[in-house]
Amino acid sequence: MNVLVKNLGNGIKNIIINDPKTYNSLSFATLKSLLNTFKKLDKDYTTKVIILEGAGKGFSAGHNLKEVKSLKKKSKYLKLFNLCSKLMIQIVEGRKPVIAKVHGAAYAAGCQLATSCDLAYSTSNATFATPGVNIGLFCSTPMVAVSRKISRKRMMKMLLTGEPINAKYAKEIGLINDCFSKSKLNKEVLKIAKTISSKSNLTIKIGKQAFYKQLEMPLRKAYTYTSRMMTLNMMSIDAHEGISAFLQKRKPKWKNK
Repeated sequence: MNVLVKNLGNGIKNIIINDPKTYNSLSFATLKSLLNTFKKLDKDYTTKVIILEGAGKGFSAGHNLKEVKSLKKKSKYLKLFNLCSKLMIQIVEGRKPVIAKVHGAAYAAGCQLATSCDLAYSTSNATFATPGVNIGLFCSTPMVAVSRKISRKRMMKMLLTGEPINAKYAKEIGLINDCFSKSKLNKEVLKIAKTISSKSNLTIKIGKQAFYKQLEMPLRKAYTYTSRMMTLNMMSIDAHEGISAFLQKRKPKWKNK
């Protein structure tokens, strides 16, 4: 199987891209499996947080270039890139927080995948790149995700040179949240996942949706929209429970309602 799912407990699910022979390339088959897996977990009420990683030497090298070269028809290329885009949109618009756990390389669509996740952590020796220009295929779809995380000048340098950046610099520019030694990465990512999973599922869902939607709005519209979302959130059982628990100095008991 090219995509595996592990239950790590505490409502945390681990999605593993399992095609190490192609450096976890995002082939048609892998993209379909990932999309279906994310959709399934998004509907699963027991899933609170998703951790995404790659098997073998690294996270993902991006599209499978042997497969891309064999497609030849315009309609097939469009189908592939549209499918990839659907996966990225599913991650962003899904209800569950997604954490990328990156080791090795995250290149091209692999960089896009890591960047599309809500949070991203890596090993200290991980590298990130949008290297399409090196093979005559500009990283146009990867830049959609990456350019929404880092500044234009830094993005353009990555796109125009195709050169990889290291984890320390990726953290500096906001491409990832943090980087750790290989031995510490799993522990640190699990710590973050457990913290998030201890919150109300409903509150996280409302907040994640609101965060991405307001980013694309003008200031006044964003405040109008988020005021409505805060009101919606305030009408929930969990908001009242959370406030009561805080005032009573006890741990909240979430109903996720």
